[in-house]
Amino acid sequence: MPKQYLNLRNLYFLLHEVHQASSLCKYAYYQDHNKETFNMVLDAAKSLADKHLHPYLTEMDRKAPRYEHGQIFVHPQVKNLMKLYGEGGWISATATYEEGGQQLPLIVSNLVGFIFGAANYSASVFPFLSTGASNLIRNFGKEELKKTFIPKMYTGEWQGTMALTEPQAGSSLSDVQTTAYPTATGHFLIKGQKIFISAGDHDAVENVVHLLLARIQGAPAGTKGISLFVVPKKRLENGQLVSNDVITAGMYHKMGYKGAPIAHLIFGEKEDCHGYLVGEPHKGLSYMFQMMNEARLAVGMSAVSIASAAYYASLEYAQERPQGRPLSAKNLAEPQIPIIEHFDVRRMLLFQKSVVEGSLSLLMQCSLYADLAKVSEGETKAEYELLLDLLTPVAKSYPSEMAILTTSAAIQCLGGYGFLEDFTPEQFFRDTRIHPIHEGTTGIQGLDLLGRKAMMQDGKAVVLFMTEIRKTLLAVPAVSRLRPRKHELAEASQYLQGITMHLADLAKEGQIEKCLADATLYLEYFGIIAIAWQWLVQGIAAEKALDNDNLSEEEYNFYQGKILTLHYFYEYELPKIKILHRRLESSNYLTVTMKSTYLV
Repeated sequence: MPKQYLNLRNLYFLLHEVHQASSLCKYAYYQDHNKETFNMVLDAAKSLADKHLHPYLTEMDRKAPRYEHGQIFVHPQVKNLMKLYGEGGWISATATYEEGGQQLPLIVSNLVGFIFGAANYSASVFPFLSTGASNLIRNFGKEELKKTFIPKMYTGEWQGTMALTEPQAGSSLSDVQTTAYPTATGHFLIKGQKIFISAGDHDAVENVVHLLLARIQGAPAGTKGISLFVVPKKRLENGQLVSNDVITAGMYHKMGYKGAPIAHLIFGEKEDCHGYLVGEPHKGLSYMFQMMNEARLAVGMSAVSIASAAYYASLEYAQERPQGRPLSAKNLAEPQIPIIEHFDVRRMLLFQKSVVEGSLSLLMQCSLYADLAKVSEGETKAEYELLLDLLTPVAKSYPSEMAILTTSAAIQCLGGYGFLEDFTPEQFFRDTRIHPIHEGTTGIQGLDLLGRKAMMQDGKAVVLFMTEIRKTLLAVPAVSRLRPRKHELAEASQYLQGITMHLADLAKEGQIEKCLADATLYLEYFGIIAIAWQWLVQGIAAEKALDNDNLSEEEYNFYQGKILTLHYFYEYELPKIKILHRRLESSNYLTVTMKSTYLV
């Protein structure tokens, strides 16, 4: 088992020196917090992860949940963890004091998710699924619903889930067929099925509470007819839990992320499944999408957490594994050197570090926008929300896609050993593959970014993003080693603005298919520039710290490592936008004009 799966020093750097999270404490909502309390939260999360998550990393992978007689059984440690998550307030951390929470900023709460995910991704998902589900009830449900379900979800006694996907619909929520039939007593009778429901059933909790999308009988077709319901596995009657006609029909066996079950559920087979409407009829999808930003940021954070664990596993191996000699060595009697001294291994390690720490910074930036939107008003609030809307598909997809490549690079660092179950990188590679699919595939995120977010309000969100980049460019000192990178980012942002206008013009001309045909490539293009921006933000903070002549050797190496990794990203990753730009600018719309029969 690798000794390290993240760098806590880097979390402090990003939280305080780069994103200055303590500035949130000037707002009344966060005024009870400060730098010290934020650090205490991270320290406590790391302690919990070290003792109760990380030791079970491989065991939960090898001893996957099992489905027997209509029930899913998980690793015994999950029950202990759910209790610890509840007792520690981790599930309710961002809720208000009145609701039993700690009013913790999302930027800190998401770092907790990062710590848990890096320690043991499968073990980390259970509490945050409950957080997302309870947030929907908290924001849109009636008081009776809140009192009935949220307290038990916050204590970890009940599990929360999101039940969206159906066999015939997949990602197309407009084709949801699960039906809610009104009754004279206020509840609805639910009939239908859901698939791929994370933690949809397990024996570590007393009850599972599903936040479920369904159509009220007679509702309009399409997304406008979808409503949101609370549908528990067991319902309360006279203070006792009784069956609510929710059947676990099966469990999916996955290539990775094996410690957490994914269930196939059937609702209302006996026509006795009670569902409770959340908010108003036919507004379920709008409620769900109001929470989707946080869910998609969580997916990006999960991907980068696994990538972090893989990076440190390969770094540890590279530091300890002797093999070969310097290229210039002539005497074979000389001792072998650690493989970290070989240039290509350094390249693979720098690649991982640049993606992990750049992605983490972008996710924290988005979390900060969410926190600022919560405490702002008027035009300022609207601008933070626009920036968050624009960057969410990027912050979800870039880490998700790149984690596949970085965990693969971690395996490559170990050579043949990396392909063995004896070492963790192969598990990390399997675990992270789900993230480009979770909460909307990469293709859907590309369509969302280019087709909706970049175009809304006549491109205002893109203009705001360019303003954020310009602020960073202006922050580069007149005398700085970063000035060449400043000019490269300025040029890249101009390219992005230009290609966005070109694609927007196609849409205005009615050529929607041509505009969106390569939306996924536009998303990749945007992601590289967004990470380059975050590396320059980090570089400015690191260069400022290096002006201190009294730095310890350890601190000096940390900040120099930041500068080096910044240069790596600008030398190796940022140039990739040039070929993407050429493709997006091309008038050869191959995938639009081709016939599908040509692929036979």
